[in-house]
Amino acid sequence: MNIYDLEPKSVMGFFHEINQIPRGSGNEKAISDYLVDFAKERQLEVNQDDALNVLIRKPATAGYEDHKGVIIQGHMDMVCSKNVGVDHDFEKDPIDMYVDGEYITANGTTLGADNGIAVAMGLALLDAQDAKHPEIELIITTDEEVGLNGAIAFDATQLKGGYYLNLDSEEEGEFTIGCAGGLKSIIHLPIHKEVIDSSKLICKEVAMTKLLGGHSGVDIQSYRANAIKLTGRMLCKLDREMDLFLLDIYGGEKDNVIPRETFFTIAFPKEEEERFEEILDSMASKIQEEYHLTDPNIEVISKTIDVDSTIEVLAESALESLIFILMTVPNGIQTMSPELEGFVESSLNIGKVAVEDDHIVFLFAVRSSLASLKEYITNQLKCYADYCNAEFIKTAEYPEWPVKHNTQLLEKAIDVYKRMYNKEPIVKSIHAGLEGGVFMEKLPHLEAISLGPDMDGVHSPDERISISSIQRTYEYLTNLIEAL
Repeated sequence: MNIYDLEPKSVMGFFHEINQIPRGSGNEKAISDYLVDFAKERQLEVNQDDALNVLIRKPATAGYEDHKGVIIQGHMDMVCSKNVGVDHDFEKDPIDMYVDGEYITANGTTLGADNGIAVAMGLALLDAQDAKHPEIELIITTDEEVGLNGAIAFDATQLKGGYYLNLDSEEEGEFTIGCAGGLKSIIHLPIHKEVIDSSKLICKEVAMTKLLGGHSGVDIQSYRANAIKLTGRMLCKLDREMDLFLLDIYGGEKDNVIPRETFFTIAFPKEEEERFEEILDSMASKIQEEYHLTDPNIEVISKTIDVDSTIEVLAESALESLIFILMTVPNGIQTMSPELEGFVESSLNIGKVAVEDDHIVFLFAVRSSLASLKEYITNQLKCYADYCNAEFIKTAEYPEWPVKHNTQLLEKAIDVYKRMYNKEPIVKSIHAGLEGGVFMEKLPHLEAISLGPDMDGVHSPDERISISSIQRTYEYLTNLIEAL
């Protein structure tokens, strides 16, 4: 089935169009210009700022001029992740998406429903000719996935509305009224390399694959395995029991994505090959047993590779520092809220490791609903860097979104939902970061909620979005805006 044939046709059409435009974080000029052209073609007021954020205004319809305006907000960038072996260039290729039963998904890559569906719904609202609404201000920001940078750079003083609807949630029928703050960082570990004779060595490439991965905020409490941390365990075991040399290691892609796979290349004396296989099989079995519920398909395989008569390997001190960081740095849930049962209060994700020239790079994402815990975890990372004579670099930081109960917006959102579906929506705060925190910090008077259709596998090539949920969410959104 063609996506254009799905209802609501306006939303699906815009979603398909924007997915023809490469829009990974940092590569948003083309999609930003597309949004500007959309507004100009419809003679709507539009502003594109230096950060490529786009603000489009649509005047209120007759009879709604005196009502409080509605701010609708989403982000134009997407996480670019693909399966190994997939031939896709995120800098120039459109997303190859298709209908799979009840879902829209992509062929081996992320879909970009996070947050392309918000852009599509926003454009459909502005394009609608018969909708009733107060003044609408549609804000589409940039670089959300790498630190909410567009929202942070946006001049919020130009906004007139009093109601703020963020469309970056992933569970239909759930209204988010608060979120965690976050900090992204890099550790650069300087390394030395040595050239050694490989004539008496055998070289192996080890791959750990088929983990589920996922969003480091939304999926952190699923206790899914982190491929980088598991690789640290393997390297530690091998290094303690064998004469081990490390040629290369890489795994993960983004700081805010739980890594799904890692690869490392090692060398050791040929007579230790049987021992290597025993250790690897034993470690793989233990890991598979530990994660049989959360990651049932973990696979660890090795293959012998040909090398030159001499090879370049990490010096022993560099290997020790690498293993120390991978084995001991915190990862996953750090604290649970003592006030809200089952709510993650703070977490840390190690999202990438890779040898790059004369250093090893580690990417981290810290999240916390308390600024003090965010600072504490960040200082832990700084201590690890200092201990290993490495460099710690903060790359982005964004605020938490404090919860506001009993606002008029929330009451109206609940009333409309109950009237349409005859049941109560879920009202919650989440551990992921949302741009609502940035806008609420700039404009504390705003009444704000976040909502969206059902999505799975966000930030991974398994990403998909429910077609029927898109239909219901857009219908609900138009009804809510009319009710406001």
